[in-house]
Amino acid sequence: MAKITEIFFDCDNTLVLSEELAFEACADLANEILEEYNIPDRYTGDMLIKDFVGQNFRGMMGSLQTKYGFEIEPTELERYVKKEEDKVIAKLEAKAKPCVGASEQLEKLYNSKKYGLAVVSSSALRRVRASIEKVGQAKFFDHDKVFSAATSLEKPTSKPDPAIYLHALEKVGKTAAETIAIEDSKSGALSAIRAGIPVIAYVGSYNGEETQKEMAEKLTELGAMNVMWHWSEFEDRVKEIETGSVEVHSSL
Repeated sequence: MAKITEIFFDCDNTLVLSEELAFEACADLANEILEEYNIPDRYTGDMLIKDFVGQNFRGMMGSLQTKYGFEIEPTELERYVKKEEDKVIAKLEAKAKPCVGASEQLEKLYNSKKYGLAVVSSSALRRVRASIEKVGQAKFFDHDKVFSAATSLEKPTSKPDPAIYLHALEKVGKTAAETIAIEDSKSGALSAIRAGIPVIAYVGSYNGEETQKEMAEKLTELGAMNVMWHWSEFEDRVKEIETGSVEVHSSL
């Protein structure tokens, strides 16, 4: 196996506890859209998380249009995307916190200079930057090594499309075999796996032991190499991939 020289981090609920805040902010907007198109169903933030975790707002709107059989005009969709972004950023700047232990691991990695570090997210670039700046993690990533499927690509997309990971590999000049991705969601893990990148499944941000075990099982079934329950396990999980001694850790 090639030597690992680059670590790609998802942002939402991997580095920053942002998903609950973000979905809370966009539930009202999603319901406003459904009402406008005479669709009676309504969503709470928790319901959106369950159905769409790992997708950005554009991807979520695509899923809702498919589910309910309506179509938003492209210019109108862009207006909604910008409105959602503003709402979410306001929430994040007020309340975002780091995932437990993430900042400490980033500091160790940054100081060791052993790996290149990048953020690879589905979320809009403004939102990702607002998140990592709010929790003090922006200093660990070069400005040009924060990538967004919603913003960085010529054609915006969302995970599980592998396009953003392929783009990030090209920009940092690495192969998939030299890289590890840390992902917490099915769509995120699939995005990296489809790009050929080994994935560590992080489940520590999910509420409750049973939910964490369920997600660990789902992510390993998709092809994640191993599972990280706490950020304190990060170095061991990376070492397992580097040495080829991968062993799925199936209990807390």
